[in-house]
Amino acid sequence: METWSGHDIPRLPGAGQQLYLYDSARQSTHPSAPRGPAGMYVCGITPYDATHLGHAATMITFDLINRMWRDAGQEVLYVQNVTDIDDPLLERAARDNEDWIVLAMRETALFREDMEALRIIPPAHYVGAVESIPQIVEKIAELLERGAAYRLEDGTGDVYFDIASAPAFGYESNLSREQMLVYFAERGGDPTRAGKRDRLDPLLWRGIRPDEPSWDGGALGPGRPGWHIECSVIAQLLIGDTIDVQGGGNDLLFPHHECSAAHAEVLTGRSPFAAHYVHAGMIGLHGEKMSKSKGNLVFVSRLRADHTDPGAMRLGLMGDHYRADRQWTDEVLKAAEQRLAKWRLAAACATGPSGADLLAGVRAALANDLDTPRAISLVDTWAEDALAGSGTDPASPALMATTVDALLGIKL
Repeated sequence: METWSGHDIPRLPGAGQQLYLYDSARQSTHPSAPRGPAGMYVCGITPYDATHLGHAATMITFDLINRMWRDAGQEVLYVQNVTDIDDPLLERAARDNEDWIVLAMRETALFREDMEALRIIPPAHYVGAVESIPQIVEKIAELLERGAAYRLEDGTGDVYFDIASAPAFGYESNLSREQMLVYFAERGGDPTRAGKRDRLDPLLWRGIRPDEPSWDGGALGPGRPGWHIECSVIAQLLIGDTIDVQGGGNDLLFPHHECSAAHAEVLTGRSPFAAHYVHAGMIGLHGEKMSKSKGNLVFVSRLRADHTDPGAMRLGLMGDHYRADRQWTDEVLKAAEQRLAKWRLAAACATGPSGADLLAGVRAALANDLDTPRAISLVDTWAEDALAGSGTDPASPALMATTVDALLGIKL
């Protein structure tokens, strides 16, 4: 699948800092210490609707990790998927009387445009579930051979993962069984399905159904893959048996990331699957949770059509810490636009305070679990001082602009 176009990332003087990230599994912050290329897998969209600000906030979070690694001289192997076959996509296509393939292609293309506008560094591999089905089938067959998966005996051809084969199941999300059952039911699971060994066992392969697309599953029979195994297989094939960061929104922590990690660990015998499980907070709108059911999603493409500067979108979404559930309001956008205008004025000054001190401060803030509020505050102070005529360094404004570009992804 085609990814989006990238942009030049300026080099910064000096050495970048080691990145410390919060790991959801250990519930604490630890240094990121990749050996070789830093492998990062971020769960992408199910393309049945346009990119909303929740998607944007998540992608910005992992873009910041990418930038910090690169600034420290770390090679990065970034992979992102597109779940271009799944129940929500088929349901939306049926609702709108539209071909599901056309819907998926259109929304994926729009997502690429939005990511490019937001200056998200593109992944090295942007991979669809459909194109990965042959490899997914092989891995499901392997799980069956190992006794880690089983077929339902109801004639459907459905195959499930046996969570008993993953004794550490639950270590990533740190949820009780009761909590897992609640989230499993809310987030695409089927805890009441008859014939399963455990209510939490996730679907690996859905046998062919009338009026649904299907693919050759070899010995599995015709059908299509479940959601979690898709990410396990793509990450394993393109990055390796273990990865440095598995990322997404905090709504993916369970069951999606828990199950995909369990699949990978059983297949490879390596644990943990990821050195860091990193999760971004949700974005609300004017005090309410932003959701499709409420009809209050704010779409990046709509803001772009209204001539909102993507740099202001980035600034507004980075105004609070990435792990916090936070609100998007008209006031947040207005403040971000004003801040961006002030930064651009300051970057055009003839002189300014020490650019080297600013760079060091922004690096330190972002190295501390992506503390964007602190980084933004430091740039604010520099800009206010520069506009007040404080500082005599003629190279400082250019270094300030380069710092903001390279580390925060905002072009002044």
